[in-house]
Amino acid sequence: MKKVWLPYLGALALIIAACGPKVTNNNSTTSPVAPTPPVIEAPMMAGMNQEIPSDPSVRMGKLSNGLTYYVKNNGKPEDKVELRLAVNAGSVLEDEDQQGLAHFMEHMNFNGTTNFNKNELVDYLQGIGVKFGADLNAYTSFDETVYILPIPSDDPEKLEQGFTILEDWAHGANLETDAINDERGVVLEESRTGKGASDRMNKITIPVQFYNSKYAERLPIGKDDILDNFKPEVLKRFYNDWYRPDLMAVVAVGDLDVAVMEQKIKDHFGPIPTPINPRKRPVIELPNHDDTKVAIAQDKEATFASVNISYKDKSASSPTLTVGDYRDDLVNGLFSFMINNRLQELTQEANPPFIFGSSSYGGTVARNKNAYSSFAGSAPDGQLAALKALLEENQRVKLYGFGQAELDRAKQAYGSFFESYYKDRDKLESGRIVGQYVQSYFSGATVPSIEWNYNKTMELLPGIDVDEVNAKINDYIHDDNRTIVFTGPTTDTPPTETQVLKVVNEVAASKVDPYEDTEVRENLIESLPAAGSITKTTTNDPVGTTTYTLSNGATVTVKPTDFKNDEILMSAFSYGGTSLYSDEEAKKTNLANGGLTQAGVAGMTQTDMSKFMTGKLVDVSPSVGYLTETFRGSATPKDLETMFQLIHLYFTDLNKDDEAFASFISKQKSFIGRMMSDPNTYFSNEINKIRYGSSPRYTGFPTVEKYNEADYDLAYKLYKERFADAGDFNFYLVGNIDKAQIEEFSKKYIGSLPGLNSNESFKTTDWREEQGTRKKVVKKGTDDKSSVRITWAYEIPSYSDKENLAVDALGEALTIKIIETLREKEGGIYSGGARGSLRKNPYPALSFGISFPCGPDNVEKLVDATMNEIDYIKANGPSKKDLNKVKEGYLLDYKERVKTNRYWLSALVDADEEKEEINKVLEYENAVNALTAKDIQNAANKYLTKDYFLAILKPEDK
Repeated sequence: MKKVWLPYLGALALIIAACGPKVTNNNSTTSPVAPTPPVIEAPMMAGMNQEIPSDPSVRMGKLSNGLTYYVKNNGKPEDKVELRLAVNAGSVLEDEDQQGLAHFMEHMNFNGTTNFNKNELVDYLQGIGVKFGADLNAYTSFDETVYILPIPSDDPEKLEQGFTILEDWAHGANLETDAINDERGVVLEESRTGKGASDRMNKITIPVQFYNSKYAERLPIGKDDILDNFKPEVLKRFYNDWYRPDLMAVVAVGDLDVAVMEQKIKDHFGPIPTPINPRKRPVIELPNHDDTKVAIAQDKEATFASVNISYKDKSASSPTLTVGDYRDDLVNGLFSFMINNRLQELTQEANPPFIFGSSSYGGTVARNKNAYSSFAGSAPDGQLAALKALLEENQRVKLYGFGQAELDRAKQAYGSFFESYYKDRDKLESGRIVGQYVQSYFSGATVPSIEWNYNKTMELLPGIDVDEVNAKINDYIHDDNRTIVFTGPTTDTPPTETQVLKVVNEVAASKVDPYEDTEVRENLIESLPAAGSITKTTTNDPVGTTTYTLSNGATVTVKPTDFKNDEILMSAFSYGGTSLYSDEEAKKTNLANGGLTQAGVAGMTQTDMSKFMTGKLVDVSPSVGYLTETFRGSATPKDLETMFQLIHLYFTDLNKDDEAFASFISKQKSFIGRMMSDPNTYFSNEINKIRYGSSPRYTGFPTVEKYNEADYDLAYKLYKERFADAGDFNFYLVGNIDKAQIEEFSKKYIGSLPGLNSNESFKTTDWREEQGTRKKVVKKGTDDKSSVRITWAYEIPSYSDKENLAVDALGEALTIKIIETLREKEGGIYSGGARGSLRKNPYPALSFGISFPCGPDNVEKLVDATMNEIDYIKANGPSKKDLNKVKEGYLLDYKERVKTNRYWLSALVDADEEKEEINKVLEYENAVNALTAKDIQNAANKYLTKDYFLAILKPEDK
């Protein structure tokens, strides 16, 4: 079969269930014969063999040395190019003595190349605003390694340096012995961070999941003993074998002329010599097997139980190249959409068989193998029940198929998504589209234009009938090449392989009942009060906003933008929140509040609403927070009225449904039941008990017992009180806005809501966190790893925008030093950093924290090194170079964020919540440019006092 490739699924992206644990089983599980729908061949239509045309705006080529390239002009964001170096080599190509060196090689490309000595590359890029980790990055997987470099395109020198860096990565690594030895500690620390329950369970499951394949033996992180002891020539052998132009692609997408980018690729990569007698790049297989293989792995530190059923194809896949291939991808996607809707409905039951579930057809770890997989998360003791439910839903489709109404909804959803993506085709950020060209290189699939995708999808969808989709189950489900994997916390009576296979055989022999589809009404709101009116309109021309005051007192502020063609974001708040609850009320409703919306609105269940909302790209979520009650939402312009209708209903007609709430509680208890087994969760809880345990409102980490005590009736009552008065709500909408529509919908759906003139504010309690230097060592876990957190948090006399920026910049400057010292100099951490801010509500306060994972034996040394860096900044301020890095990062980030709807929505809401002048946002660049090293030094001396909380997680035997 061909390799599935269905582009642009964004919000509809079908979850490809990750392969889970398995143990070899030699027992065949031949299913009894059950009646099945007839096999339906895909209709033969004209043009199915036609090749998919490549996007004409993408210039593709291959240099004489074999290097492939993709170049596309894309103007969003401005003055930026996304560069990628894709290397068709990963851990699966490692020799026995190289395990982990594909990933190690990735590290070494940041540690000395032809044009950049050790650490100079990161240093240079930070100096032009490119952040290490957040922007500059790379990854290594089984089959591939990809280097990620966003670079400014408005400066010829910076652009040239960007292509020089990419060229160095391709063939200019120095691989000096001292640099290799220095990096061992960093890579071993990265390996350390991956240790834990999942790693231990993987060692049981992966040999079964990737049965009889090299994939089972070549996890990218490798083996610690090899990482610690390999000789430099072993790494150089991997580099010389696989880092070569015929196994590479360069992708450049961004705000620059295509011809300029293409020429730079030719200039930089054309001279790389063609390899002589290169080592053959093998295709690694996932061998077939005639039975069902089962793996069951439990671990006392695991927190989450999962079930995975995977039916691997017997034959190799091929990429999507023809219209027929593309149509088949659509059919597979429609099937997954419909089965997932059914699985979602099961989670709404009072006692759901699993917390969530999904099924889909797609790729496996191997490039040339697809699989149909069903996945569920369950309670630790509920895996067999979850397995049965997944199998039964597949059996239901096998026996009876899907209904026409289900397919119609799936088509409607697909059509709406592709339409929205098409409308925003000229507003997509380069970072969102560059990846498809990287994957096209690896998979061989054709990447057509968005226009082609949209037009072809709309042409093909009507011709796909329900019998054709139903027939897919006959290809998906089979008794051989099947793996069933259970992972989860240790239980008193672990499920056995015999029990698993018994469930499989019983369901295969059963005649489950047909699925009953229910119709839903056509309108969300069946009756509506009289509309309100707009009593006042004000504008802020510099910011570009218009604010409407409605007759009930509510305000609606809009900022029309052209950042996206098919996006409108919404937020709203009113002061009060749970701060107005009594301490007892706050405790009783803390866990219940999250389940309030599970009941649906206007008499419609969540399942009804899901069906009603099919094809509508809209979302609205109300919530009650500590200081405010809020709404968050989004919609396309054509679905804007639905968004306003939902806002109205969440004010006036939230359902109360004990069964829906019971379903929510059941899923939450299943999810959190073993969370304290995780050392990091336990660590966080111990910290919180010390910091917040004296508060009269402290409830601690959720437990099964606390969820049993959650008071739904009280939470519902108080929710209705918090949303009884729409008159003190402020609404904000940013995006492709038609003001006439906003005025109409605001009057109709918000202006018609009650306005009680309550004009409430939040209450501030007298409780404050205890101060003084404190240290807490928590012992939890069996792995040889630790975690360090250093926190300053206390009330301050007053809030200042200037000092808030200085405190944030202090966090950025310290992060640079932590990476330089703790990672690069000491080799003691893989990641870590600092972050700080001042807040204004509910009272002025500082929050500043430093965190990093490390080895238990290095804790004290690394804490001392961190404190030394703080003391240095207190005494001297950050260096001029580091200050420049911080400021350039801010300005580059702002240049992009200011052209997004999300930035402006957040800015408008934050300004009003904090009662700040919104026009200050226009002065951000000036504020950054005015920031001095002295400002940061002063912030360090003022706020990073000797009174801090040091928390250290250590393993139980340390």
